[in-house]
Amino acid sequence: MSMVDEPLYPIAVLVDELKNDDIQLRLNSIRRLSTIARALGKERTRKELIPFLSENNDDDDDEVLLATAEELGVFIPYVGGVEHANVLLPPLETLCTVEETCARDKAVESLCRIGAQMRESDVVDWFIPLVKRLAMGEWFTARISACGLFHIAYPTAPEVLKTELRSIYSQLCRDDMPMVRRSAVSNLGKFAATVEYAYLNADIMSIFEDLTQDDQDSVRLLAVEGCATLGKLLEPQDCVAHILPVIVNFSQDKSWRVRCMVANQLYELCEAVGPEPTRMELVPAYVRLLRDNEAEVRIAAAGKVMKFCRILDPDLAVQHILPCVKELSADSSQHVRSALASVIMGMAPVLGKDATIEQLLPIFLSLLKDEFPDVRLNIISKLDQVNQVVGIDLLSQSLLPAIVELAEDRHWRVRLAIIEYMPLLASQLGVGFFDDKLGALCMQWLQDKVHSIRDAGANNLKRLAEEFGPEWAVQHIIPQVLDMINDSHYLYRMTVLRAVALLAPVMGSEITCSKLLPVVITASKDRVPNIKFNVAKVLESIFPIVDQSVVEKTIRPCLVELSEDPDVDVRYFSSQALHAIDHVMMSS
Repeated sequence: MSMVDEPLYPIAVLVDELKNDDIQLRLNSIRRLSTIARALGKERTRKELIPFLSENNDDDDDEVLLATAEELGVFIPYVGGVEHANVLLPPLETLCTVEETCARDKAVESLCRIGAQMRESDVVDWFIPLVKRLAMGEWFTARISACGLFHIAYPTAPEVLKTELRSIYSQLCRDDMPMVRRSAVSNLGKFAATVEYAYLNADIMSIFEDLTQDDQDSVRLLAVEGCATLGKLLEPQDCVAHILPVIVNFSQDKSWRVRCMVANQLYELCEAVGPEPTRMELVPAYVRLLRDNEAEVRIAAAGKVMKFCRILDPDLAVQHILPCVKELSADSSQHVRSALASVIMGMAPVLGKDATIEQLLPIFLSLLKDEFPDVRLNIISKLDQVNQVVGIDLLSQSLLPAIVELAEDRHWRVRLAIIEYMPLLASQLGVGFFDDKLGALCMQWLQDKVHSIRDAGANNLKRLAEEFGPEWAVQHIIPQVLDMINDSHYLYRMTVLRAVALLAPVMGSEITCSKLLPVVITASKDRVPNIKFNVAKVLESIFPIVDQSVVEKTIRPCLVELSEDPDVDVRYFSSQALHAIDHVMMSS
């Protein structure tokens, strides 16, 4: 090929590849656009590559369109910098009209990125006309895309154009197509943030009020999200005038989805409307949502109980919210009770000691005995929040019987949650109380039918030994654990080995050698191969804790014997352990 033809080469290849039937080939060539642009140089990229892309934007594959929109967003350096950024607008404008939502969204994102870097005069000459064309577009897809560009176009526009842009936006908010109105309401917050306060309080809020009464619930749904965003832009008194009535209306909307969204957003909406007296007006709305006839709405509202109570005066919470909480704790939907259980504990610090003891504790106890395991689980996982308020004496009197019951729950996940919580409970109850009431339970878990529970039980012993110290462990847990090495069931003997491996590092060298190691060595003579290869694993994990003389006198001979076992797995794990010991010895 002659030198003269060489610069033509990249564009010719691109033309071929973009016309190829193979989607992957087309995708790959789009992903290489920046390389091709560098080969062509800035001028030819502007004059040949970009126009070619504008003409070839009719690809029917969504992935290719998405990739093109993405690449063009970072293309300013390849066309010669910000002064030439406008050449990138035509191909992206076409992409803003395609059917595929992802490709359109990416094109809008790329246009925003480019528009934000363009010079002010270029925004007026090129970007704003593009926004107007899309907003007046025949196809609804163009009008959907236009809504996402106003916040970039507006700030640099001269006064006359600003008035025009506001008027065009309000037309989009009244568009015949619900999809366009949805896009307009979704982007209203971004646009409103760039509009001068006088127009925000007048024009934008009147547009918003229209949208909140839209006949499509999907539009009203998005308007609920807009309440908090717009509320934060308004002065407190304007927020109360414009946003508060809207929220109250939405809480009684005929669509349960809208009411559900209000329940989910209510805390943010309260923050938006500001001071305490104003929020008081939202209490009846919230109470309505907590008593809604749709379970989904009650679930959303119940999940916000703690957050909502936090921003109310405690007396108001006791007076208005607690009666609803009581009702919800006996709700017919297990999912409502579960949502309540996951947050109700957090109300204790908000309500204070007296209200918690009188009103909340009975609700906790009823939820702790709920027939649905998730409800019980959610209560258990937050017990410490109540303890901080009511103190350990009351907790132990009221809650301990329930906890003991749950420790033997028929659902293993509930037993597991109680085990997870045990070290925290131990640290709060103190050693004396723990020994008295809960010690036996901890041993019981080592003989559970479910492997996860036995494993968690072994882990729990290690965490308790860390909490109460080695001396306590030697007295209270080591003897019972070691007794179990003679259990007739090999799975329980395996759990003992697991517990020994976990306890050894906490107990230290002396106790490990005198109490734990002999039991492991005895277990190496077990008739079950699974026990023997677990012995090898335990010895490998504890040899770094003990003295070298113990390794040579006791651990190594035991492993050597196991490495000649008839069982292949026993031989394998004991050889692994011997290698590990040799490796450490050599490096030291």
